Amino acid sequence: MQANLKGQVALVTGAANGIGKAIADILASNGATVFYSDIDQSAVARAAKEGGGQPLVLDVTDKSQINSAFKTVCEQFQRLDILVNNAGINTLKHRVTIEEFPREEWDRIIAVDLTAAYEMSRMAAKIMKGQRKGRILNISSIAGVVPLRLQCAFTAAKAGLNNLTRAMAIELGKDGILVNAIAPGSIMTDGTRKLFYGSDGLFHENVQRMIDHIPLGRPGTTEEIAQAALFLAAPENTYLTGHILVVDGGWTAGYHRDF
Repeated sequence: MQANLKGQVALVTGAANGIGKAIADILASNGATVFYSDIDQSAVARAAKEGGGQPLVLDVTDKSQINSAFKTVCEQFQRLDILVNNAGINTLKHRVTIEEFPREEWDRIIAVDLTAAYEMSRMAAKIMKGQRKGRILNISSIAGVVPLRLQCAFTAAKAGLNNLTRAMAIELGKDGILVNAIAPGSIMTDGTRKLFYGSDGLFHENVQRMIDHIPLGRPGTTEEIAQAALFLAAPENTYLTGHILVVDGGWTAGYHRDF
C-alpha cells in the first residue's frame, strides 16, 4: 500500500526496533517527516538513520521528557499530524497467576503500556485540536480483546488502551482527530524470539501449541502491522475512528485447533 504523507509530521514511540521501527519506516517512506523516539539512544539513532527520520530520545514514563519531546517537534515544525503510541513492555519472568504477580511489575507495565499513551495523547491532542486535524494510533494487542493467562498486567493495560482509544475518538472527533488502535496477534520480533520462536526461548516448547491457534499457521511480521498502520494514517481514511483493528492471522476469529 502507498499513501501520500508529504508535509505531515509523525512521532512514533518505541521506534528503535520491532513494530515501532516498521511503522516509522513505512510512514517515512511514504513522505512523512518522522520522529523516531525510544529510550535507547544508540538504537534509535541507528533506526532513524536507516529510515530517514529524526531520532528523539524519550522515556515515555518521564513527563519532563515527554514535554521536551513535544517542544522539540513544535519548535521545528509547528505541527504534529500523526502520533503512534507503540512503546510497550510485557513481563518475561513473571508468567504467574495473579496472587503471585508482583505489584512492582504491575506498576511498571501499566506505566509504559497505558499511562504513557494517556500522557502522549493528551499532549498531542492539544496540538491537533489547534490544527483541527490529526491521527492518534495506539498499538494494543489481542490480549486486550481476548484475555490471556498469566499476563494480568499486560492484559489489563491493553484492554484499558482499547477503551482509552474509543473514549478519545468520542471526545476528539468533533475536532477532526481520528483515534484508532491496532491489536496485533503474535508477531515475530526480538521479544517473541526470547519468549517463543528462538530455539532458546523461555517457552519454546509451547510454540506449536500457540501456532495451532492461528488459522494462517504462522506469526505475523512487523511489516504486516506497519501496513495496517499506514492504512489508518492515510489521508484516504476519513471516516474510521474509535476502531480496534485486529491483525492476528485469524487467532481471535474462533477456536481453530482440532480436538
